Amino acid sequence: MKKKAIVVGAGLGGMSAAIRLSGDGYDVKVIEKNSNIGGKLNRREGKGFTFDTGPSILTMPWVLEQLFESVHRRLEDYITVERVEPQWRTFFEDGTQLDVTSDLPQMLEEMAKVTERPNRKFTDFLSYTQDMYELCMKSFYKYSISDLKDLKSHHKLSELLQMDPMNTVAKSTKKQFDNKYLEQLFNFFVMYVGSNPYSSPAILNQLVYVQLGLGIHYVKGGMYKIAEAMGSVMDELRVDVQLNTPVKQLVVEGERVVGVETEDGTVHEADIVVSNLEAIPAYRRLAPSSSKVKKEIKSLEKKYDPTVSGLVLLLGTDKKFDHLKHHNFFFSEDPEKEFKQIFDQGKPADDPTIYIGISSKSDDSQAPAGKDNLFVLTHVPPMTNGKRKPIDWDQYREVVLDKLERMGVEGLRDSIEFEYRFTPEDLESLYGPNGGSIYGIAADRKTNGGFKIPSKSQVYEGLYFVGGSTHPGGGVPMVTLSGQLTADLIKEQEKEAVKP
Repeated sequence: MKKKAIVVGAGLGGMSAAIRLSGDGYDVKVIEKNSNIGGKLNRREGKGFTFDTGPSILTMPWVLEQLFESVHRRLEDYITVERVEPQWRTFFEDGTQLDVTSDLPQMLEEMAKVTERPNRKFTDFLSYTQDMYELCMKSFYKYSISDLKDLKSHHKLSELLQMDPMNTVAKSTKKQFDNKYLEQLFNFFVMYVGSNPYSSPAILNQLVYVQLGLGIHYVKGGMYKIAEAMGSVMDELRVDVQLNTPVKQLVVEGERVVGVETEDGTVHEADIVVSNLEAIPAYRRLAPSSSKVKKEIKSLEKKYDPTVSGLVLLLGTDKKFDHLKHHNFFFSEDPEKEFKQIFDQGKPADDPTIYIGISSKSDDSQAPAGKDNLFVLTHVPPMTNGKRKPIDWDQYREVVLDKLERMGVEGLRDSIEFEYRFTPEDLESLYGPNGGSIYGIAADRKTNGGFKIPSKSQVYEGLYFVGGSTHPGGGVPMVTLSGQLTADLIKEQEKEAVKP
């Protein structure tokens, strides 16, 4: 008789775990409170415009390929992945504009706008980031890692030192470039995982190689096609997906989780439960109250802060903005002040960095002819920051639009014919992340060493976690990989249990 697994939540991490567990022989049931799969990777439509409401940049597509191959499928049979060039167009307050590209000669030409003889500096830095990535391929991207002890088991001391453990992301870019434009540009790559470059460990500079070395990609028809593809595979594997079914609580016997109870009173039994709801909210909302649970919550909250959240504006415009590309960043004048306000003071930055994704630049199906679909994201503090005061989102919308119009997106306000908004409150209500966090847990060199919450529960047997709060972190490839690595961990735990 097959063992039973329940996955709470149909985000990418949950679906990835469900696919792998089904492939490993489990009878899998996915229980999702919302009316569709995908979690924060979702879609919204209106007046002929289509928007991806969550991730808009795909890196490391090999993670998706690996998942599909694990159950004898080919990713290309489900979705079409296309490379995007230039990768980013970046705008600075003084009018400087740089395009980020994986074309090395072209990238050097762009950098020459702000620094003399960039060749040696850039090739040295890219080599440094590639070394970081290749070290991660030996461990971070291969195993479920909880702490330094786990990491040491996969690396020699020389390799650990090669990870630049004494520096932050910002310190290492400062040493390499000592150029305000290039430092700000490369520091911002760490926002792929929602962390502060002035406190996150230098190992995260590997994200520069992830983008420039491996490329960034878009899925034809919209990023939500990834969720639909995973849904199709789950259907083929006969995974039981139950939508519109909120989970009320974990069912616990002694120190083991044996299932879940849904809001309608139904008890679903299982040998293992995988929570795609982040660990801290899961313990708060789903676990029976006990001194052990309270102690674990307190311990996790002390060590793991949520990443930034975001104000998201979905704007359908009645014209095209020809000077913008698929991905655009409008940088702040003072990045240190920006990050200090968001991470230390717990308030939205006076002068924020703003991202605009326009998928219609690569895909005509995403907006009516002659029009653009703007996904506008501004990072803001999560709601759980104790210093955070209530925020007037209407007023902050004006700050965002003022900045964009000042920096060259002229006539934006007057062009808006469709608008929808997501705030941290919306994100927490819809998907349950801690404080409306977008990327899970913030990497901090001092408080957690860049590690995430362990995928295996420290409180209950039979309970596991996937998603942005667990290893290896936030973003499409990372959360998808978390599901695969957690499935590997479950298999490993089963082998340990049957050893004589």
